[in-house]
Amino acid sequence: MPELPEVETVRKTLKNLVLNKTIRDVSVFWGNIIKTPKDPEDFARMLKGQTIRDIDRRGKFMIFYLDDLAMVSHLRMEGKFGVYEASVEKPKHTHVIFHFTDGTELRYNDVRKFGTMHVFQKGEEWKNKPLIQLGPDPFDEAFTLDYFFEKLQKTSRNIKAVLLDQTIVAGLGNIYVDEALYRAQVHPERIAKGLTKNEAEQVREASIEVILEAVEQGGTTIRSYLNSQGEIGMFQQQLRVYGKQDAPCVGCGSPIVKLKVSGRGTHICPECQK
Repeated sequence: MPELPEVETVRKTLKNLVLNKTIRDVSVFWGNIIKTPKDPEDFARMLKGQTIRDIDRRGKFMIFYLDDLAMVSHLRMEGKFGVYEASVEKPKHTHVIFHFTDGTELRYNDVRKFGTMHVFQKGEEWKNKPLIQLGPDPFDEAFTLDYFFEKLQKTSRNIKAVLLDQTIVAGLGNIYVDEALYRAQVHPERIAKGLTKNEAEQVREASIEVILEAVEQGGTTIRSYLNSQGEIGMFQQQLRVYGKQDAPCVGCGSPIVKLKVSGRGTHICPECQK
């Protein structure tokens, strides 16, 4: 699943391609992607004639700001946006097409069909699901040590589950949680409220550091992730534990171990992470 760095990279590349383009029409081929309004025809009707003015992001959600609407999109497992000339044949698994007045098209492709789109009147997007449920991004000013430590003190869940909880901090997924906990030298099965404030700060700082580095590298391509210009990310070259089962730890040389934590495949160094 694309995490914050991948979605941020898509946002930046897509913004360069579609800003100030006007939607002539919308074609929806898989209606289950459209969540608000529930009727895909109403969705298309609302967007017709609207111009894309900006693209923002919170966590793993992209927010397309139009003249007086906001479209909130989540890529889920395999969702991708791409811009094409209308004459280019529609690829398989293209489920939504935004036809622009200049003859180009923004196409949403999703092999798994898990992606979602919501349209709201501008300003209402923050008062409704899914955005109203989200915590701050890791590098938001609101993600302070006091905020984070207070959240940890209120739960008996393990620290990995807490970091994956989008209501506490938005945008972290399996890859970056594993990498952050490795850098912080904290075992993912540690109970969150058992962390000291110093350990909480180490986890917080490592989360911010990993996310910022991954954004700089254009995200991580493990299987299928590409940005909106068809380019892979490069942060996979910097991974220290994720996907490194049996490889030597870069810190101590011990083999990296793969566990299941909170139902998720999890990579750790059992010597460095306590």
